[in-house]
Amino acid sequence: MKGYVYCLIGLISLNYSQFLLGASEDCLGVGEANFLCGPVSPEDLVQIPASSWVVASGMEDDGHLYFIDTQQQRSTAVYPSMQSEHRMDTAKFDNCPGPQIEGFRPHGLSLVAGNNGVHTLLVVRHGSREAIEVFEITESPSDSPKLTWIGCVLAPTGVAFNSVVGTPEGGLAATHFQLPTGYVYEWSGGSDWSQVPGSETEGPNGIEISDDGKWLYIAGWGSQSLIKLSRGQSEVTRSSVKVSHHIDNLRWSIDGSLLAAGHIGALPSSIFECLNEGECVGVSTRVTRVDINNLTARQIIDYPSNRSFLLGTVAIEVEDEIWVGGIGGANRIARFEYR
Repeated sequence: MKGYVYCLIGLISLNYSQFLLGASEDCLGVGEANFLCGPVSPEDLVQIPASSWVVASGMEDDGHLYFIDTQQQRSTAVYPSMQSEHRMDTAKFDNCPGPQIEGFRPHGLSLVAGNNGVHTLLVVRHGSREAIEVFEITESPSDSPKLTWIGCVLAPTGVAFNSVVGTPEGGLAATHFQLPTGYVYEWSGGSDWSQVPGSETEGPNGIEISDDGKWLYIAGWGSQSLIKLSRGQSEVTRSSVKVSHHIDNLRWSIDGSLLAAGHIGALPSSIFECLNEGECVGVSTRVTRVDINNLTARQIIDYPSNRSFLLGTVAIEVEDEIWVGGIGGANRIARFEYR
């Protein structure tokens, strides 16, 4: 079982380009999906508030963070790069050993909206260290946003984070993906993380939080369910709703629902066969819209795996489209009509 888990966490370290020979030759749509090409294995996506910019995490061995101009349909690798900037916040991240560009492998993303066009970007990082890397994004009225690394929070020994979200108190909550049982951890300063009561879940993956911080929403990859968990309350309250697929990432919709994106195959092993061997028959990307108030789910996308787009992992709303990021070495984001 442990090997199975580490295989899942390390999916993208494998070389899938042999199964995607046509992926980089053009950017033509396939089926109901159009594509935006550029970022490689864009595992997670977040939009900069009230702007035309999206951030993507390219989850390759030598990965990058990308800025995507949604108006021009272009992407730029912004970290690491020759222009990478670092300004460590030693007051908040006093236990961070400093920036480490080498071996940067980004995974989950979360954007904490700030004031006056200055926001905080949280990035789950694998590679040469396990950590949450913290960046400052500064918007510009005439140019692309500016990205500056400002600190990090190292993961506990033996923990590999998957997704992260900022808390209203200025801390972090992150999922530790593990089968058969993983957990959510919280950090509020210093070097210590604490396990969130009631968060034990079969493969916790994506995570979101309510505005008031009283509820966590956890993607149960193994249980194919979205879990609603109380936070900071006297009694632990937990409920869930089943969906038709493994949930990878969660993102808020403009209508207050959650977009749960992921994938499904005949067996959990079908996902690995698709990624590792190109055997993707019966495997598809799915997106479900979940009403968090009454915990009902409505599937809105079911897109079969193909040589251009193997496996979806995240969905966000961009104007009148739903953008789906994925893994497997493809250099594209799938774009679907809003639904």
